[in-house]
Amino acid sequence: MGKLYEELCKDYRFKEGMHTCINCGTCTAICPAAEFYRYDPRKIVDTVQRQNDEEIEALLKSETIWYCGECMSCVTRCPRKNGAGLIIMALRNLSIKLGYFTESEKGRQIYPLTRVLTGNVLKLGYCVHPATYKYEDHPESGPVYEWVLNNKEEVFGRLGANYRGQGTGILREIPQNDLDELQAIFDETGGTERIKLVEEASRKKAAEMGMTPDEYASYAFTHCSRGHFNSEKETL
Repeated sequence: MGKLYEELCKDYRFKEGMHTCINCGTCTAICPAAEFYRYDPRKIVDTVQRQNDEEIEALLKSETIWYCGECMSCVTRCPRKNGAGLIIMALRNLSIKLGYFTESEKGRQIYPLTRVLTGNVLKLGYCVHPATYKYEDHPESGPVYEWVLNNKEEVFGRLGANYRGQGTGILREIPQNDLDELQAIFDETGGTERIKLVEEASRKKAAEMGMTPDEYASYAFTHCSRGHFNSEKETL
């Protein structure tokens, strides 16, 4: 048994998701991600259960483990009750812990997502908030939503929201004592340490790529090379 496999075995998600795979391929047949991405959950489970460290390390550095949407369709159909999605969670966790996530294009997207989502949660109490949503980063939302963002207070007020207001209501200002409690939860559960791991590994990778952290975050968020999707030709 390899050391990386031993590390995976410590993750409760791996324990819940990894039973004896019979290579039937049912998980791949039902997987929405496999329909679009070059992704085969059956192969991932088969690779992991061989307990070979070199193969597992390759997975941890690959694009493959970041294609999963964690919908858990695989769990509902597997005749042995394997959970490829749970195994993916454990692999992602270990990839971040070891800093391997920066070796893949999709893995590097963890950095901007961590900055935005956890930043919003800890500073504002929301995962997604109009105050931090920049239209230039999401032109696909269209000109109507650009207008909405430029007129947030009026629009959200008409919809019944209490935008950045005191008291109750959607999009209300979250009291500081509640934000302090959220921070304490992150501290106690390892979330704060995880953010630091992502930050440190990403800054190191940014330096290797000759970018500032902000440039790296923007690049990771917007850049998508060819070769991820089934619709693309093998030669591309």
